[in-house]
Amino acid sequence: MVSIDLAKDFIKIPAGDIELRDDRIKRRWTVKVDSFLIAKFPVTQALYERTTNENTSGFRGRNLPVESVSWIEAVKFCNLLSDLHRLENCYTIESKDDAFFDKSKNGFRLPTEAEWEFACKSGTNNIRYGNLHDIAWFKENADKRPHDVGLKRPNDWGVYDMLGNVWEWCSDIYDEAVYGRYRIFRGGGWNDEERSVMATTRRRSHPASFKIDDLGFRIAINLPV
Repeated sequence: MVSIDLAKDFIKIPAGDIELRDDRIKRRWTVKVDSFLIAKFPVTQALYERTTNENTSGFRGRNLPVESVSWIEAVKFCNLLSDLHRLENCYTIESKDDAFFDKSKNGFRLPTEAEWEFACKSGTNNIRYGNLHDIAWFKENADKRPHDVGLKRPNDWGVYDMLGNVWEWCSDIYDEAVYGRYRIFRGGGWNDEERSVMATTRRRSHPASFKIDDLGFRIAINLPV
């Protein structure tokens, strides 16, 4: 049995508002975030392998973040983990590269990008939650590889590795009119320059074909009713 302890493995994020921005089209907008739970760490290879019986990461280690995983693989993982805990699936798989997301379900899921940025900033308006060397693995200090989760200082709400180590998939579509079903990922990775490792940096790519060795994911879940 893959055991998840919501009290130990997750942090409760309070409700609030977050202003998002898209520098590509010079747009800003505000999103209301309900209180929810987010995992303290990115999904590790140990958790991913116990859940899926697979591990295609380029770097191997039980406590390393899982990487080289597509968006559709990440949401299938969420559904499998929900099944194992007898929770509702948040994703209905519609094709080999797409899924419908129902945020109202009580299972495990990827955070929305508003939830992700709100949790990352941990009650501030700063682009980082500390000195980058203290909080993140990035190109200058990572020695060309990811590192075990939880070795750097967490943010003020107790969430680790939100910046650096691996980028993290979010549930949201980026801009369907321009990019189709491309999904968003956030946070920067071990191979990124300092200028890319910020709470506000937004990237996007294909939900099924895009896999790189500094892109993983973190899970979230609604507060139990």
